[in-house]
Amino acid sequence: MVGLGGFLGSLARFWLGGYISERMGTRFPYGTFVINISGSFVIGFIMTILTENAHWSPNWRYLVPVGFIGAYTTFSTFEYETLRSVQEGQWIMAMLNVVLSVILGFAGVWLGVATGRAIA
Repeated sequence: MVGLGGFLGSLARFWLGGYISERMGTRFPYGTFVINISGSFVIGFIMTILTENAHWSPNWRYLVPVGFIGAYTTFSTFEYETLRSVQEGQWIMAMLNVVLSVILGFAGVWLGVATGRAIA
């Protein structure tokens, strides 16, 4: 289940990151940013659904949060792109990436939990 989820998550990350970068450019890491925020939402949502509905198979935890989200989110890429911005003297872009990713990532998890509770 972890491998299947990881396979699907890595494909989704590759496709979505490339799609966004092609359309919005690479001056700011838009693809990584969108992936981190949407991944934060999905993990909040799915963990709430799985926690509050005990009748779901434990395999769903391996498939979605561990496998899919683990491969889909790009925190290490986020850190590397932020470091590259700092190394290139683009401090404002680096700090904007950090602040927005942390604040909106937290908001994404919170919204995912709230949405999961509303549905469950």
